[in-house]
Amino acid sequence: MSPTSAFHPPLTQPAALDSGLRTRGFAVLSARDVCALSQADAAHLQGLGTLWDDLPPDGYLKDGGRYRRRRHSCFVVQTDGGVQQAAQRPHWQPLEYNALHGGMRRHFEPMAQVIASHAAWLAVLQWLGRVASNLRGPQTWFAEAHQFRIDTTDGIGRPTPEGAHRDGVDLVAVFLLARQGIKGGETRVFEADGPNGQRFTLGEPWSVLLLDDARVIHESTPIQPLQAGGYRDTLVVTLRATGFQGD
Repeated sequence: MSPTSAFHPPLTQPAALDSGLRTRGFAVLSARDVCALSQADAAHLQGLGTLWDDLPPDGYLKDGGRYRRRRHSCFVVQTDGGVQQAAQRPHWQPLEYNALHGGMRRHFEPMAQVIASHAAWLAVLQWLGRVASNLRGPQTWFAEAHQFRIDTTDGIGRPTPEGAHRDGVDLVAVFLLARQGIKGGETRVFEADGPNGQRFTLGEPWSVLLLDDARVIHESTPIQPLQAGGYRDTLVVTLRATGFQGD
């Protein structure tokens, strides 16, 4: 990967998804390909976007900001494709992976049940389990799902206030849900142990960035308003073998 100045995401062809993750450590898929691969209904996925309008504020931001709202739920994806929602639990990361907010047990409100049990969402989770198994081998996956809205209440919003980072998991999926009245929010992906990287801007609702968390680090640059009330909505899903972090 050589650095580029183009903001258009480098889309991966579906047939090259698994090889792309293995060779580059990341892949970007269009919304159309997400739906085709997961067999999730496109209209149903788009309809879920309204559920980002009632996210509670994130009360754990150490920089004192008011720009982030979120919900968080956990799921177990079995090797046979079965999905069970886990009991609500705090989100925890070690300081090794999140120097700003690591070491804290952060308690967030769960995802609304209408999305947590929705057929389209479960189809996406099942597909992500297959992607992770193709990358690491078939096994049970422990998934954490985070609904985020980053807004410009403070004049600037920081999607990743911890900076470029890994998450301490096996697979990370960053779905772009909406961009409204903002500039910035550029995605940056770098080799974890090398100098190369790539930058681009996700703009299509339900397009996704998939990351092999062992091989790359990632961040999103701050957003600024182009009009009052600007925001950026994402859905971040992490999948980890052996259990949830903090167990």
